[in-house]
Amino acid sequence: MRPFAEIRDIAIARKGSLEAVLANLPSPKTAAELAAIPDDRWLAQMARGIFQAGISWTVVTAKWPGIEAAFHGFAPGRVAMIEGDALEALLYDPRVIRSGAKIVAIRDNAAVMAANPGFGRKVADWPASDFVGLLDWLTRDFSRLGGTTGQYLMRFMGKDGFLLSRDVVARLQAEGVIDGSATSAKARRAIQAAFDRWQAESGLSQSQISRILAQSIDAA
Repeated sequence: MRPFAEIRDIAIARKGSLEAVLANLPSPKTAAELAAIPDDRWLAQMARGIFQAGISWTVVTAKWPGIEAAFHGFAPGRVAMIEGDALEALLYDPRVIRSGAKIVAIRDNAAVMAANPGFGRKVADWPASDFVGLLDWLTRDFSRLGGTTGQYLMRFMGKDGFLLSRDVVARLQAEGVIDGSATSAKARRAIQAAFDRWQAESGLSQSQISRILAQSIDAA
């Protein structure tokens, strides 16, 4: 695994400057800022990610105001009670993307959050050195937050961490961090260790390191 400065220089050579490499990358929020985000906003972003999986994000954005209204502003307690006739009505609501499995997943996630309020505080307190553990928790305790859906949730809401896109995985493979997919427990431990090392070397956030890794790969 080469020094991170060499990978950074590859990305800069491709994009022209470090500023260009990191353009439009949102800055991570502080622990206090994350903890202050209400549970309904966390659930809303979960829902957005779940709906976006496999379809155009533009479609979801266009329908979002109606989705917010149909899901009662994503108040976890209210969404958790969507069942029976209310669930049936939502399945045929023209404001909503009509995927029964996704709607039920959002309802189930609301139930978890309603039973365990303070989602933002838990995320805020989760150590950066165990970002893979945070992702594992999302996969284990919530519905449809595995893969990159949970990673995008953290990125959009401001928790510092990495995004295992195709290009990031390709760079991790090129550096010998992993020799296959990034899905096994062994691979994810190796990825966390690599990010911890690169962060100590560079002083950059994990989000910045993730972006630099992605930009160091020539797109196919």
